[in-house]
Amino acid sequence: MPVPIPESLPSAIAPHPEPDWSVVSRLPIAGSDEPLVPLSLAPAPLRIFPVYAKQGLPGAIDECYVREGVYRRLLRVARALPTDYGLVVLDGWRPWRVQQYLFETLHEALRAHHPELSEEALLERTREFVAVPSRDARAPSPHLTGGAVDVTLSDADGLPLDMGTLFDEAVPASHTAALEAIARPTSRERQARDNRRRLYGAMLEQGFTNLPSEWWHFDAGDQLWAHYGGHQQAVYGPAELETVESRWRRQL
Repeated sequence: MPVPIPESLPSAIAPHPEPDWSVVSRLPIAGSDEPLVPLSLAPAPLRIFPVYAKQGLPGAIDECYVREGVYRRLLRVARALPTDYGLVVLDGWRPWRVQQYLFETLHEALRAHHPELSEEALLERTREFVAVPSRDARAPSPHLTGGAVDVTLSDADGLPLDMGTLFDEAVPASHTAALEAIARPTSRERQARDNRRRLYGAMLEQGFTNLPSEWWHFDAGDQLWAHYGGHQQAVYGPAELETVESRWRRQL
């Protein structure tokens, strides 16, 4: 796989604390009528690979939807990347059923692997990588708002770059700044670290914030974005896809 030659050295990623969800969920939401739009409409160099649909997860859809404002931010990120880099979106808006499946699957996997953990500790470990499923208008799961996206970088041929761990790998090394702590990285670790730095810097440059436990997860407009961006309120509440059925029900 061809490895892009960096045009400039990306800056190191500073560690950030995990979110206090009790604080995040209390942030007010202004609300927005921005529609969910399909990222398959986006021109190159932005690509999508709706990973959960490809894996056959129950309820997953073969498209990546985001709010219109997030769509335009992602395009700016992709266009600002150096030559030979591409941005790949793996997931955006999720149906509640998918969020529930991911949460319950990880929760049970952790329970089986760590029978010594209390229910409270299990919940904390699960929430490290999957938010609690919630359609509550006051505290929706980030991916249910259309403001959260999971992304990675690709090379010029469209193949994903090495980021040190796989997408959704629920291990400490998936924390965004984890590779910064390696005192003597191998050449592969150094390349993965620099790939993370480039993705992180490009996303933050366009106003996204990052969830510290996941190098792939970024937010714009939701409560996590408000929390890490220092905003007084979020923009996006829970969203639903516009369908012929929902339109008819509303109109009639």
